[in-house]
Amino acid sequence: MIDVIVVGGGPTGMMLAGELRLHGVHVLVLDKEAEPTGYVRALGLHVRSIEVMSQRGLLERFLAHGKQYPVGGFFAGIAKPAPERLDTAHPYVLGIPQPVTDRLLAERATELGAEFRRGCELVGLSQDDHGVTAELADGTRLRSRYLVGCDGGRSTVRKLLGVGFPGEPSRVETLLGEMEVAVPPETVAAVVAEVRKTQLRFGAGPLGEGVYRVVVPAEGVAEDRTEPPAFEEFKQQLRASAGTDFGVHSPRRLSRFGDATRLAERYRTGRVLLAGDAAHIHPPTGGQGLNLGIQDAFNLGWKLAAEVNGWAPEGLLDSYHTERHPVAADVLDNTRAQMQLMSTEPGPRAVRRLVSELMDFEDVNRYLIEKITAMGLRYDFGEGHDLLGRRMRDTELKQGRLYELMHGGRGLLLDQTGRLSVAGWADRIDHVVDVSEELDAPAVLLRPDGHVAWAGDEQQELLSRLPTWFGAAAG
Repeated sequence: MIDVIVVGGGPTGMMLAGELRLHGVHVLVLDKEAEPTGYVRALGLHVRSIEVMSQRGLLERFLAHGKQYPVGGFFAGIAKPAPERLDTAHPYVLGIPQPVTDRLLAERATELGAEFRRGCELVGLSQDDHGVTAELADGTRLRSRYLVGCDGGRSTVRKLLGVGFPGEPSRVETLLGEMEVAVPPETVAAVVAEVRKTQLRFGAGPLGEGVYRVVVPAEGVAEDRTEPPAFEEFKQQLRASAGTDFGVHSPRRLSRFGDATRLAERYRTGRVLLAGDAAHIHPPTGGQGLNLGIQDAFNLGWKLAAEVNGWAPEGLLDSYHTERHPVAADVLDNTRAQMQLMSTEPGPRAVRRLVSELMDFEDVNRYLIEKITAMGLRYDFGEGHDLLGRRMRDTELKQGRLYELMHGGRGLLLDQTGRLSVAGWADRIDHVVDVSEELDAPAVLLRPDGHVAWAGDEQQELLSRLPTWFGAAAG
């Protein structure tokens, strides 16, 4: 029997597969597409996702293929300089096309031993007390202990489960395409800069080799957004918004997306879970979608592995929904707000001017940046130290850096006292005695996802906390 079937080979699915393989879980990734699409939907990684890659020793791979940009201008496209001393060792955005992110995560999962099958479409699903049966379009039946749907906003897994997906339908629609232009780059840049003074849902950026990624508001909302727009419609909307179609030609890919906002009622149904766009959809404002999915996988991976490997404490797997569902709800809300602020109507434009003035206050600007980049995220672990529930930044230690100690996906006790012990949990937690001028606590217990599960200096307090996240001590 397979331990975990992951349905969907995008960034969420591949991140999850890699995380599971770190713990020796037998993973099979299924993707209905015969080949990667190569479509550039997402354009980069935010701070928290960059930290995630650093925690797993992957960041150098991504830096080699991306470009670093200043942090700022995320919230409804309102450009403000980044506040000083952001709480991260990586205060930048990494511009990297989604196909490259997909490939790098797939390579990592494969290196770790994940099995990947393309051209396999899920059409049926059932489960019992012992596992899940997945039925494929070719009649094949597969059996696994768990299954995770990472299969996008039109998730087959979610639909087969009958999980509700409440929210709002699209009210506006945007066309997205990759095509060549017949005018100089300077002309494109000048027109885009002028149009974006009033229409923030418009843009054209070079992808290389003369190809541009173009976004433009659609005239209305299509009844079927799975049907790509005609190229003539694209040119017509360019002329309507910019007064020119830039002489676009040789289209490679054309699609459309709306501003629908929906959130799955639950992320777990028995032995089947949802992650990424299968669990939540929202407008792309702020560039949060791909990042949210990667961070879902980072939260889920070690918990599901603990369940498979038999040491998960009661409720650990359910904490995936408890922690990540509110995070997605917050992203849905901030994208709703951003869409309002990007409207061309007089009322929203007045509110936009007011928000822009408020963002001149550093605390407001910092708050919004930390929200969009997930730096400000704090899970509710109850009362305790100020660090409790927060993710730890990559602090400098005397013997190196914190994230260098987390590549294996295990828990970590960073102990500045030298008096503590995790005896009984050494198979799940690394104990490192070291000091850091940046760490404002005698010791911290970090979950495999880098969130602080405990901070203090009392052994008995530590012993009372360990079973909550790491199960019973080994005999």
